[in-house]
Amino acid sequence: MKINGTDSMSRKYRKSLLALSLMTAVFLTAAGAQETSSKSEQAATSAVTPKIINIWPGIAPGSEQWKQKEATIAFGPMQSIVNVTTPTLTAYLADPAKASGTAVIIAPGGGFIFLGTDTHEIAEWLAARGIAGFVLKYRTAPLAGETEAQLGQAGRARFGAQLANHDLIAEDGKYAIADGIQAIKVLREHAAEFGLRPDRIVFMGFSAGGSIAEFASVNPDVSARPNYAAPIYGAPFPVPSIPKEVPPVFMEMAQDDNLAGPQIVAFYDAMKVAGYKPEFHIYEHGGHGWSMRKQGTTSDHWLDEFYWWLEAHGLTKPSK
Repeated sequence: MKINGTDSMSRKYRKSLLALSLMTAVFLTAAGAQETSSKSEQAATSAVTPKIINIWPGIAPGSEQWKQKEATIAFGPMQSIVNVTTPTLTAYLADPAKASGTAVIIAPGGGFIFLGTDTHEIAEWLAARGIAGFVLKYRTAPLAGETEAQLGQAGRARFGAQLANHDLIAEDGKYAIADGIQAIKVLREHAAEFGLRPDRIVFMGFSAGGSIAEFASVNPDVSARPNYAAPIYGAPFPVPSIPKEVPPVFMEMAQDDNLAGPQIVAFYDAMKVAGYKPEFHIYEHGGHGWSMRKQGTTSDHWLDEFYWWLEAHGLTKPSK
């Protein structure tokens, strides 16, 4: 016998649990960035001052009527960017003496609502090893409000709405995906200017950014796909059809990812059914949104494993 009241309470509980997991993931990712920010200031970085590149000529298509103002707010223990209307790439170029010609576009997470800021440290880490890092600041869902409190409240409300209706994830992410594909085009067209190989463009993304990487890798326009894709605990909503000529894919998640885990596995299964063999690392622990935060788990070493994957594909050294 099905008791409607109990079933309704169960659904509400699951949604509340998911919402708590999502917000916890955002806060923990933020904490990781804050903890490592002082380290990154001391670390060896690229020899070239980061350069910011607008990826669209003029106003980005589809957001001509947007009036919201970009803002940086305190969300959890760190700063997050909201109301992004002008998408850019921030370039961290490697020392020319050891540059490999490989570029990694790095898309942060945040549910297509907030943008984390710890991806800049990852770009510096790569640049110090001869791989150019390009941090993508993509368009985010418009939030109403003037103060930090108002914007934060609006963002949390939008997260909750996404959890209740997954169609909103696709709606909020469509401009971000367009920005990701445009970033690939711009980088490929101007590869020579940055000392890059146009056939060595990797797209890495975290959580929502990982979804951008996945959709870009199955883009119907083959010429606008990345050459390699690395979604890190990222899941596409919905899982797309898998076409031909999908680039090599590197995936990572933790078994205790209660937020995006099932959808990540669904994307992997779809790739396998289509005949592809993505490299898939599933850690015992890590949750969702760990990024550069150290937790004393094997997921702490995800970036090393990503580098080894690049190395196995011949992307860490200049081509002969």
